[in-house]
Amino acid sequence: MSVNQTDPMIGRLIDDRYQVRSRIARGGMATVYLATDLRLERRVAIKIMHGHLADDASFKERFIQEARSAARLAHPNVVNVFDQGQDDDSAYLVMEYLPGITLRELLQDHKVLTPEQAMDIMEAVLAGLAAAHRAGIVHRDLKPENVLLADDGRIKIGDFGLARAATANTATGAALLGTIAYLSPELVTRGIADTRSDIYALGIMLYEMLTGEQPYKGDQPMQIAYQHANDTVPAPGIVNPSVPVELDELVLWATARDPEHRPRDARALLDQLLDVQRALADPSGPPPNRTMVLPSAAATAVLPGFSAAGATGDTEVVPRARHRTGPVGPATEDGNADRLQALAARRHRRGAIWLVVVVVLALLAGGAGWYFGSGPGAQAQVPDVSGKDPAAAAAQLIDEGFTVAPDNRSDFSPVVPAGQVTATDPQASTALQKGSTVTLVVSQGPRQIAIPEVLGATLDAARAALSDFSVEEPVRQFDAKDEGTVIGIAGVGGDGNAVGLSAGAEYGEQQPITLTVSLGPVPDVVGQTLEDAQSELTGAGLVGTQSGSEYSGEMEAGSVIRAQPTEQGPVTPGDTIDLIVSDGPAPVTVPDVTGQTIDDATAQLEALGLFADFDDCLNFTCAFYDWKASLPVTATDPAPGSVVAAGSTIRLSYRVE
Repeated sequence: MSVNQTDPMIGRLIDDRYQVRSRIARGGMATVYLATDLRLERRVAIKIMHGHLADDASFKERFIQEARSAARLAHPNVVNVFDQGQDDDSAYLVMEYLPGITLRELLQDHKVLTPEQAMDIMEAVLAGLAAAHRAGIVHRDLKPENVLLADDGRIKIGDFGLARAATANTATGAALLGTIAYLSPELVTRGIADTRSDIYALGIMLYEMLTGEQPYKGDQPMQIAYQHANDTVPAPGIVNPSVPVELDELVLWATARDPEHRPRDARALLDQLLDVQRALADPSGPPPNRTMVLPSAAATAVLPGFSAAGATGDTEVVPRARHRTGPVGPATEDGNADRLQALAARRHRRGAIWLVVVVVLALLAGGAGWYFGSGPGAQAQVPDVSGKDPAAAAAQLIDEGFTVAPDNRSDFSPVVPAGQVTATDPQASTALQKGSTVTLVVSQGPRQIAIPEVLGATLDAARAALSDFSVEEPVRQFDAKDEGTVIGIAGVGGDGNAVGLSAGAEYGEQQPITLTVSLGPVPDVVGQTLEDAQSELTGAGLVGTQSGSEYSGEMEAGSVIRAQPTEQGPVTPGDTIDLIVSDGPAPVTVPDVTGQTIDDATAQLEALGLFADFDDCLNFTCAFYDWKASLPVTATDPAPGSVVAAGSTIRLSYRVE
């Protein structure tokens, strides 16, 4: 399911410089947009922290940490960070824009990669990670989603949002911030990460590329975490027999449970990977060639009549010298005239030739201008039609000189509503000849993913298990469950309203999810004084208000008899708790029991919460019959009609006949 909402950031000008064009992706901390840097006239990716996290110092520090960590790295295999700042209430990070896919999308499409493909990707990732480790930075969240495969062949590591200095190894509960499938044993058991934790994650990624699956599976995140901490990753060759034994050994080395038995950093693993590549090459042939895609190439042309002095450094150009081969006789006057006439004729012929050349070149230039300007050779950039209705997108493409393919392609998109254009093939901004065919890619909405079981888990564990979704700031409420326990999970329905989710339910990828977390039970203040009860409730984030009082034979006056929420439903911070306070025992009116027997009067008084007292009968006749059941009460003290406190004693008088 998806929510058809307009993103207010699209079209906004950030910091008077970055014009937001469209949304690329949304995560738990921030949303990434495609924007134009108006100052440098280039496309960039701008990552804007969610507004509701702006006041959270820890989230803001983590966001700024990403900028600082990535900005310290200047490497072809690390996403470049250009700028970072604050615009109104929006903290933002400006990065290079890399059109392409992630390694996760590649694995979803192809399942298993060849050993050569896996090694090529690992070589690029390790090169970038080695630069990070050399700078003292641990990534801490390596996974296929953070490996970017650009359309031009570049491979880069992104998302240093969890990066820390290599010496900052204490976790304080952050051990599960990375994705559970790639967490190292030491992160699971002790919450400690260093360069070798990154190596473990890369070992799991290499296993996944070679087999098409992750080594550990489970219905619950804690089951997977338990396997990381207690089991040994199997060799990928067990699942895929075509994997060379050298790559089996590389995976087992990188995923050793004991960090001391792994490569010390990315550089060490990269060196071993290069050795494996050489070993897998033909041992009888020359060393394997490495194809390098250079950003630019230069060529030196040696023209006839010139010679190049060297292959490197400055090029020295030496013209060939012209010389005569016979004696030069004295010139006569007629000879001079003949020579001048011949020279003039040659110049005339040369001028005519140049005139023809100029005319031909002008015609060629005009024809080329027409061909490439408005004729068949004209080129134009594919416009960005994402977010539009397919009919409107096709009309715009046709207006700009392109042909639209009769059949659209479909693809999942977590940000573009179903039925709208999510991309084009070729992609936007590609320069094509007019008349070229462009295929529209129409969104099917977000990919539907089964919700894992997170009820009863801690908040950090639930966030890790829900990494495929956008987990919003949790709702906290009082509950009988222990503090910090997840007690509810909700998403957003097609009508924009909240809808409850359960384990196994299908829900859209990267769609918002809100967790409800227990604050523990509401404090029990019954029996406390009003002042003490209000103080304890205030400390828990609640408001205690006396809403009434009652007589109580059990609670002393001024003590709380009952505490109950003012509103029905869950109790959340800031709610009011109504307190009922005891007025002490209820007063009782002494009844008129005169004329009744002593036993009957006693029973009536006790039924009202009073006690009866009377003297024993000392008359000798009382020994011969039941005098309490026979003798009548003649008076009471206090007298009938008096008001006394419950539990008071009433004195009975009687007379022996």
